[in-house]
Amino acid sequence: MTSDLVIQTTPTDMHFALLEDKQLVELSKEKKNNRFSVGDIYLGKVRKIMPGLNAAFVDVGYERDAFLHYLDLGPQFKTQAEYLKAILGKKMATYSLDVVPSLPDIDKRGKISDVMTEGQIILVQVAKEPISTKGPRITSELSLAGRNLVLMPFSNKISISHKIKGKEERDRLKDLIQSIKPNNYGVIVRTMAKNRRVSSLDSELRELIERWENAMSTLIGKAIPQLVIGEINRASAILRDMLNNEFNNIFVDNSEIFKEVRDYISSISPEQEKIVKLYSGNITIFEHYGVDKQIKSLFGRTVTFKNGAYLIIEHTEALHVIDVNSGNRTKSSMDQEANALEVNLAAAEEIARQLRLRDMGGIIVIDFIDMITGENKMALFEHMKKLMAAHRTKHTILPLTKFGLMQITRQRVRPELNIETSETCPTCGGSGEIVPSILLFDEIENNLKYILDRKAYKNITIKLHPYIGSYLTKGWLSIRLKWMIRYKLWIKVITTFSVTFNEYHFQDEDGEEIVV
Repeated sequence: MTSDLVIQTTPTDMHFALLEDKQLVELSKEKKNNRFSVGDIYLGKVRKIMPGLNAAFVDVGYERDAFLHYLDLGPQFKTQAEYLKAILGKKMATYSLDVVPSLPDIDKRGKISDVMTEGQIILVQVAKEPISTKGPRITSELSLAGRNLVLMPFSNKISISHKIKGKEERDRLKDLIQSIKPNNYGVIVRTMAKNRRVSSLDSELRELIERWENAMSTLIGKAIPQLVIGEINRASAILRDMLNNEFNNIFVDNSEIFKEVRDYISSISPEQEKIVKLYSGNITIFEHYGVDKQIKSLFGRTVTFKNGAYLIIEHTEALHVIDVNSGNRTKSSMDQEANALEVNLAAAEEIARQLRLRDMGGIIVIDFIDMITGENKMALFEHMKKLMAAHRTKHTILPLTKFGLMQITRQRVRPELNIETSETCPTCGGSGEIVPSILLFDEIENNLKYILDRKAYKNITIKLHPYIGSYLTKGWLSIRLKWMIRYKLWIKVITTFSVTFNEYHFQDEDGEEIVV
């Protein structure tokens, strides 16, 4: 299997598409100045203690207070609180946890009011991003993720990834980490660490500890609430968690992001630096690599997957419902039970892909085509478990009920990705009335003149539909050439099917959209 990562940038967002064997399997979007991402560590203030919920609401700078439950404090909360108090009181000679005395663990069944007070300053980490009307979900059990290791301050526990199976390798890694880690630092050994040498793991561990201690040294005088340690940018985070030898290409359409990604790859896997490639075509990078077309076909309410069979995906406040339909998918040579099994197995593959692609979380209920035999039901259940095993997100799958329903719970840490695939009528804009087509180019020119009257540009790019673009550049004395002579500037035309028929956009020399 081959894997390609395609990164498309806009003035405000970054879009990431992961392709496996040219099929879109993951899609995500992040604002360039995004805050409250999973992994961000904040210095916050306790706003309110809620004894009935055994939880607290903490001000971390979001419009709604973050939610912190007692069970998310972590066993060493008292030690962490005293350490932070000493830092803010300027009583720390060193910021290393190696010399910090450990206080007794908090009671697992205790009350939050026994260990925390309103107005207290605490360190917290975003566990779930703000979703809908809810603020972030946070934890005081902090961690800093690296490529091979995850550092856990205020802990001494060493955990090995369950995906590392061999006992000999697990024992080797545990002994190795035990020999190099300082006191009061716990470590989770990630799957990527398998067969890694002690020198590379030791170097990464030192970097993570240095990152922690440097951040702690800056706490004095910080305004509260305040971001203390930000998760690395989304592109690097995806590469850190997913990069392997199967990655063939990483395509980027922005020179700044290209350099950032290449430098990151060079630091963690120098031999793969050459897979990072800068795209500079005339159409968008998503359109060039077929991502736009796959998005349009995969994010609608109805998703076809094989020989006329299709899924209907509905979203409610409480859960997601997926209905499997065979459509016109029938084979005269197969009985109904065999046909149902074949459609259900194919549907399971598309459903597993959809859950990953849309990042659907919470409760998912799937209505498969009814099957009679227990053997076929179990075969479908095992097939779904196998398909979902590749998901990095925690999930639980239950066997089919007697009504043919399968229930899945899937961890949700970010808002679900919803993309509107239906388009506004390209001629009427949804109004039911159209502007005469003959006037479109007059409208474009009028807006072009208006832009140039406001500011002088060396060149301007017009992004529009390919049919309109063809007419604009048709012939040796084209409309575009006339405009270039008339306004004495270079006009570049970019055509893309991602815009509607009568839609057009102006961009300046830096690719920033010019608002008309």
